Amino acid sequence: MEKIIIFDTTLRDGEQAVGGSLNVKEKLEIARALVSLGVNVIEAGFPITSKGDFEAVKAIGEGIKDATVCGLARAAEKDVDRAWEALKCAHDPRIHVFVPASDIQMHYQMNKTPEEVLEVAKAAVGHAKKFISDIEFSPMDATRADKQFLYRLIEAVIEAGATTINIPDTVGYAVPTEFAELIGDIRKYVPNIDKAVISVHCHNDLGMGVANSLAALRGGARQIECTVNGIGERAGNASLEEIVMALKVRKDKFAEFETTINTEQIYPVSRLVSELTGFAIPSNKAIVGANAFSHQSGIHQDGVIKMPATFEVIDPKDVGIPSSNLVMGKLSGRHAFKERLSELGYSLSETDFESVFTAFKAIADRKKEVEDRDIESLIAEYQRNLNNEYKLERIQVSCGDRGIPTASIVLTYPDGTSHAEATIGEGPIDAVYKAINKLVDVPNTLTEFSVNSLTHGIDAMGSVLIRIESDGIVFTGRGADVDIIVASAKAYLNALNRLVASRKTIDEER
Repeated sequence: MEKIIIFDTTLRDGEQAVGGSLNVKEKLEIARALVSLGVNVIEAGFPITSKGDFEAVKAIGEGIKDATVCGLARAAEKDVDRAWEALKCAHDPRIHVFVPASDIQMHYQMNKTPEEVLEVAKAAVGHAKKFISDIEFSPMDATRADKQFLYRLIEAVIEAGATTINIPDTVGYAVPTEFAELIGDIRKYVPNIDKAVISVHCHNDLGMGVANSLAALRGGARQIECTVNGIGERAGNASLEEIVMALKVRKDKFAEFETTINTEQIYPVSRLVSELTGFAIPSNKAIVGANAFSHQSGIHQDGVIKMPATFEVIDPKDVGIPSSNLVMGKLSGRHAFKERLSELGYSLSETDFESVFTAFKAIADRKKEVEDRDIESLIAEYQRNLNNEYKLERIQVSCGDRGIPTASIVLTYPDGTSHAEATIGEGPIDAVYKAINKLVDVPNTLTEFSVNSLTHGIDAMGSVLIRIESDGIVFTGRGADVDIIVASAKAYLNALNRLVASRKTIDEER
């Protein structure tokens, strides 16, 4: 059995997805979850890009012991120096250097000739070698690069000290057969390639990120770079959960490969990443989507009842989703609710449990059945409120086609006092947001507002996702409730609290 190194770049490439900003605390929480998942390498950020990214890489490097922590750097001494500054106290650090390798990127991004780029890459890796022995190198856009130049570039950086060579399909251009061939050719034509591990980093622009990653194993790659839920630039990255489960389920095709991933942690980590990044998991998303283990067709239902394997190639328990389905409602007691939480992967203190159970009962009084997604939403809502300085105490809205939309809001301030405001608006949500703005006086611009149903039926829980911008920084807010106006207020307040916390951190640093 050959071990496949799982290199997770959720905190770096995943965060580069539009609107996916995470603060240091959130990155550290995800990093710890990735360790529990069994990830081998965590790319924690791009230290030179911002103070926040620098601090995140530093905190994760110092706080994580059971995985390699990696920081990204362009092929420039200042980038490498900044990465090392962030990683020098890490338990198991790696510096990841990259440079454009295709003609189009070398010309338009760097305005350099191939020979100049080769010298820049060698110098950067050599500079990193002064600090650290674990160095990864990526020739960006490798799948569109001239092969002969690519071979020379890889040989040169290995000679300079690179120990992992990552082949990125940066724009998701390759197809599986040619990508496997490229990896095979690198093994054949780069004379010192045996001194480095071959890695791949595939994007999903043509929907083939996972397929290309798996094909690369056949070519000789032994590290796969991926993200939880497949998040990332543009159409995203190869999905960690899809790669891992493909290797596990199709042992007939991948018998010689194994990973260290604890697959039962896949769903909890997927849920955490979705919650903190604000990127909802599509219902039809493989492995972790709401419909991944749902069956509506009568034929399918009959088959699954008789033998789950008739229409399920994965046991849901293998990815952390309980196969049983206790119907939760207003008559459910503490024991049943606690059992369901355990099956969903939650372990709460008694204080937290009582608070969540009270919220569950309130929802159960308004819904016929409380589904798993409702329960997950209650937990997420409770955890969001724990970190909020401003909390929603009461909301009352009046609206209609012949009335003036009016909102009355009562918020609890950080000092524990209650403050009220009433405002009219163009619609009920506009009125609510104007009232909140008067109570939390922080200038911002609303850039995104979306509403989704978490469950089915007219009494479904509604989930609201918003993004606001202030001083060029985007903050995500989420809220859920049976009442969509209340959910909207919770989401806006969640985003404002994140904005307030960010400003407080900046003020403290000054």
